[in-house]
Amino acid sequence: MTSIAKEADFVFLRKAFEVADQSRLAGDHPFGAVLVDDQGALVMSQGNGYSAEGHDMTAHAERLLASRASKSFSPDRLHGFTLYSSAEPCAMCAGAIYWAGIGRVVYGQSEAHLKAMTGAHPENPTLDLPCRQVFAAGQTATEVIGPLLEEEAAALQRNFWREHL
Repeated sequence: MTSIAKEADFVFLRKAFEVADQSRLAGDHPFGAVLVDDQGALVMSQGNGYSAEGHDMTAHAERLLASRASKSFSPDRLHGFTLYSSAEPCAMCAGAIYWAGIGRVVYGQSEAHLKAMTGAHPENPTLDLPCRQVFAAGQTATEVIGPLLEEEAAALQRNFWREHL
């Protein structure tokens, strides 16, 4: 299935970029995600929680947001929601999104591009497995759009990993 980005996708993806930037300014990794309901309303946002959660390597913005969403909305309702992420959800995050029942994902920077930028940084051992492959293994369809605005998304990461060695 080929999906086409909508005008609102660019707006909300940039909201995820703003959350990622706020996360960086707060001393955390520069990743962010927002959740938009089926009526086009932003209902949740989440920055990376690595530092805020006591150096929890699993406290990715997307996983934290998917967990919060699954506690707040039914899977039937979440199937009509879109999660916007500054970077492609890793395999762990894609699994959390799938299990929460979120039906659509739009992301900025691809996991492969992120890996090329960060190298083998110990705080970001990038798992280069496209989220489309994770979602394709499921029984419920998850629409994926991305990478979108990839250079803009990559600007959030530029220099961060070199400065945090």
